[in-house]
Amino acid sequence: MSAAPAGGRRPGERPSGPPARPPAQRTGAPRPAADTSGAAPGAAPPGPVALAPAPGLWPALGAVYRAQLSRARVARIPLLFVATFQSLGILVLLRGVVDPGPGEAARAVVAGSTVLVVAFVALNLLAQHFGRLRASGGLDHYATLPVPAAAVALGTAAAYASFTLPGAAVTAVTGSVLYELPMGGLWLLAAVVPLAGAALAGLGAALGLLAPRPELATLCGQLGMSAALLLGVLPASRMPAPVQLVRDLLPSTYGVEALAAVLRPDPQWDAVAVGLTVCTVAGAAALALATWSYRRAATR
Repeated sequence: MSAAPAGGRRPGERPSGPPARPPAQRTGAPRPAADTSGAAPGAAPPGPVALAPAPGLWPALGAVYRAQLSRARVARIPLLFVATFQSLGILVLLRGVVDPGPGEAARAVVAGSTVLVVAFVALNLLAQHFGRLRASGGLDHYATLPVPAAAVALGTAAAYASFTLPGAAVTAVTGSVLYELPMGGLWLLAAVVPLAGAALAGLGAALGLLAPRPELATLCGQLGMSAALLLGVLPASRMPAPVQLVRDLLPSTYGVEALAAVLRPDPQWDAVAVGLTVCTVAGAAALALATWSYRRAATR
C-alpha cells in the first residue's frame, strides 16, 4: 500500500475542513450591497418619477361642473320649485294692479319675474353655498385638487345657473299668458338666462367668499335677491333718479331689459343687442371677481 500524501489526503479527495472564503471576506473588505432596483448591471440609475400633468382649464371646468351638478341635483330641485313658485306668485299678485297688454309695466313685471328665478338660485343660494364652504373648511379640499381656481369658481357657478332655465321658461310663458304678451321672442331665454345667470352667479360666489362669516354671506345673498326683485319688476321710468342709478349697477337689469324688448309686438333688437352685450361684460367681470375671491379665500 502506498503511503498517504502529506496532509492526510488521498489524490482527488476534497478537503474535509470548512471551505475557503473569498479573498474579499478574508481580508475584511465590505460586502457589496444587494441590487434591489431590478435594473440590469451597468444601467443608469432611474430618475425621479414624473407626475401626471395637471388638467387644462376646460377639462377641469367640465369635471367640476358635472360633480357639482350631480351633488346639487337632489337638494336644489325643491329650492328651484320654491324660486319658480315665488315668481309665479308675484305675477299673480301684480296682475291685480297692472293692466294686461304690451305696455311698459306688464313687460317689466314678466321680464323681472323671469330673471328673479335666476337671481334666487344663482345669487342667493350660491352666496350661501360658498359661505358655508369657507366656514367649514371645505375650500381646503378644492385647494388640494390639481385644478385651476377658475375651474372651481366657474364650474360651481355654471352648475347652479343650470337649474334656473326650466323655472325661468315656466315663469315667462305663464306671465305672457296672464298679461297677454306675445310669446314669439321667448326663444331669447336661451341667451338671457345663461348670461344673467353667469353675472349673478359670479356675484353670489364673490359675496360668499368675501364675507367673513356665513351669516353675512346669507344676508348679502338675500339683499341681492331683494334688489333684483324690487328693481326688476318695476318700470324704470317710474323710479327716482337715485334708484335708477342703483338699478343700472345690478347686472341682472340688462337681462331684464333685453327680455322686455322682445315682449313687444315689434321687438326692439337694438335694445336686445345692447342689453346682452352689457350683460356679457358684467358676467365676465363678475366671474373674474369670483375667481379672485376664491384664490384669496383658499390661500388664507
